[in-house]
Amino acid sequence: MGMEGDFLQLLKERGYQFSAPASGLEAQPAEAAEITKGTTILAMKYRDGVLVAGDRRATAGNMVMYDRTDKVLEIDRHSVMAIAGVPATAYEMVRILEHSFKYYRRTQLQELSFEGKLRAVAKLLKDNVAAALAGTGAVVPVFAGYDFEQGAAKIYFYDILGAEFEGVEYAVSGSGSPTIRGILHYLNTWSDRPLSALPEEDAIVQALRLLTSAAEFDSATGGVNRDLNLYPIVKLITEAGIQTTPANRLQSLFEAKVARHV
Repeated sequence: MGMEGDFLQLLKERGYQFSAPASGLEAQPAEAAEITKGTTILAMKYRDGVLVAGDRRATAGNMVMYDRTDKVLEIDRHSVMAIAGVPATAYEMVRILEHSFKYYRRTQLQELSFEGKLRAVAKLLKDNVAAALAGTGAVVPVFAGYDFEQGAAKIYFYDILGAEFEGVEYAVSGSGSPTIRGILHYLNTWSDRPLSALPEEDAIVQALRLLTSAAEFDSATGGVNRDLNLYPIVKLITEAGIQTTPANRLQSLFEAKVARHV
């Protein structure tokens, strides 16, 4: 039919109506205007393990769809996947990974190796290539967890085709990532101490500053909404497991060490 796998084009040819374009303007591609997407996520090593954080905003084109999105999703007791891209696809991937890891643990009576977890994430992304290339299901995640064989917390990031890369000190993804990547490089290279030497509280403060900076320059990044008591999701991964930083702690740190400078 000459549609080359474009699912949205198929829907239009079958009579499905998308929102009308503004008067006098050509319609924007449906995948750019209608598909809900999560935005900015980051992971960085600190003294005790790995910190993973994400803002709360999900957008569709220039519209804010939701400001309470959880983009840092726990898969098991020692691994999380932070999502940038289409939440519907990413949430399904996380559900599959969660059940797969649990099934392996219960049948083999041991945890799946960290290398096995990485392969599982890559396979799901490769299986999703058709939807990603069609513009209906692209996900660009960051995976972080504790590798017991190596005795260290690690960070990996992926492209939409499933290619895997280790973030030795940090990794970022999403629309606000260019701002954050530059700041992380500066901090890790020229500050008084590298990111991996930061104590827990300083690492959390840096995550809040980074996402606040991203929100300043990227409208798709939610940042902090003090009126609604909305703060980023921040999780810490160590040998002991995953710890979610409560909102009241984020609020006190933001007021003391972030808000006074902006």
